[in-house]
Amino acid sequence: MHLRELFDRSFKAARIGVWECSLPDQTLSWTNTVYEFFDLIPQTPLARDEIVELYTPESRKLLNEAREKAIRTGEGFTLDAQIVTAKGNSRWIRITACVEFANGSAERIFGVKQDVTAEKTMVEQLRRLADRDILTGLMSRTRFEAFFNEICGGECQRTRSLLLVDLDGFKSVNDTLGHQAGDDCLKVAGRRLSQAVPDADMIARIGGDEFAVIHPCSSAEDLAQIATYIVEGMNWMISTPTKNIQITTSVGAAVIVPGQTPKDIFATADNALYEVKSAGRNGFRIVSLSRPALEIAHGTLHNEGNSFSSRIF
Repeated sequence: MHLRELFDRSFKAARIGVWECSLPDQTLSWTNTVYEFFDLIPQTPLARDEIVELYTPESRKLLNEAREKAIRTGEGFTLDAQIVTAKGNSRWIRITACVEFANGSAERIFGVKQDVTAEKTMVEQLRRLADRDILTGLMSRTRFEAFFNEICGGECQRTRSLLLVDLDGFKSVNDTLGHQAGDDCLKVAGRRLSQAVPDADMIARIGGDEFAVIHPCSSAEDLAQIATYIVEGMNWMISTPTKNIQITTSVGAAVIVPGQTPKDIFATADNALYEVKSAGRNGFRIVSLSRPALEIAHGTLHNEGNSFSSRIF
């Protein structure tokens, strides 16, 4: 009796309950903990059809498929399923199931259910942290690289461009005003960049004061206009009682063309950015591709030159 009590308490503390469904009459039996998962009063009569309706459509589909296979083959399963309880609360339940046969037929399916809502919430928070740059709220370098590799390796649905953005004068902010002022500067930069290119497919912070934008473009001239919006939008003054620092922006851009590796496209845009920096900063440079490459990218992308750039004052 003492061991049974310890067993029950341990399962309750671990948020684990035991369930059983007799076959073929579909009669359910639960321990009190499972009732708690579904926000039902313990010992309330259970109708399986009504309980199944508490699962989200996707989880219901997965559960039915796993259950039918288990009954057919005798193989158990483990499934994480999302439910909306009788009181409207969203929870995640990890279901472990076994099947018992008698005279060659499935007699009952049974197992344990565990509340894994906290685990799922933590995993989702970690995923969001991995996807987002904590300081600016923009996408992280990891998320950028995954998306960039995906679109470079996929079929070309529409023409996109890569713009690498670098702040001019950021080092002066850190050196003279301190790292807190530097963090504030990056936050402002993130907001201004988002406002400058609201139709971007992705905006990410990929380094200290380095940002990347993936943006649709219909022509080289269109890409130049996008770069202009960025340079103009990311030009502001940081004023303090002792010092004023002008923040400007340099941009290097390239069209994302099928058949080129992400590494080559990134290097092309990065070289263009370096040329802007070398030429005096506060502007952009677009490295256009050859006519055949442009035609592969998009039929409307035509530009006779190899590159063009602009200084904005």
